[in-house]
Amino acid sequence: MTIQVSVVPVTAYQQNCSIIKCQETGKAAIVDPGGDVDKLEDAVHQMDATVEKIILTHGHMDHCAAADVLRQSLSVPIEGPQKADDFWIAKLPEWCEMAGFPRAEAFVPDRWLEDGDTVTVGAQTLQVFHCPGHTPGHVVFLYPEQKVAWVGDVIFQGSIGRTDFPMGDHQALVDSIRQKLFPLGDDITFIPGHGPTSTFGQERLSNPFVADSRYG
Repeated sequence: MTIQVSVVPVTAYQQNCSIIKCQETGKAAIVDPGGDVDKLEDAVHQMDATVEKIILTHGHMDHCAAADVLRQSLSVPIEGPQKADDFWIAKLPEWCEMAGFPRAEAFVPDRWLEDGDTVTVGAQTLQVFHCPGHTPGHVVFLYPEQKVAWVGDVIFQGSIGRTDFPMGDHQALVDSIRQKLFPLGDDITFIPGHGPTSTFGQERLSNPFVADSRYG
């Protein structure tokens, strides 16, 4: 294996924050740190990893509220999401207050990502797919060597992301899943933003929102 992954549920939303460690270099990326910084730092220590960046799938608070705190404390950059989610991140203080979430300051990532970009973690490379619908700037990360993807809130085991938020788009979400993610292969295991892992193949068979049987 070339990467080690630890999934750490954070915040009252039990958001799946992942720590991806390159086993060759010991360098790591934190995916979607929504909160519980102490818990994440403990997990990094347990993995004997050195965090070199933070990567974000989208701008919702439960996925990014702790990103800037960690950027400052660890002196590492933030990469992602795609720039269309800028309005979500800019309004983090307001969204946190409305939801009774711990306050987070607005921030600007060091690098916005686009479809077809790559992100490195140590000596390893993740592929970037822009998958709008849940949010307009949502991205997905794929590590093809181990057939694993981090899909944020695009798709879940047996469900898909909500599209009733500002600039959500149900048809765009379905298209992202069926046209961009499913073609990556039935054997891709995905880590969603919430809940258990699944595979694209399983969801093609049984997910009531995007299964092949629903679309002929």
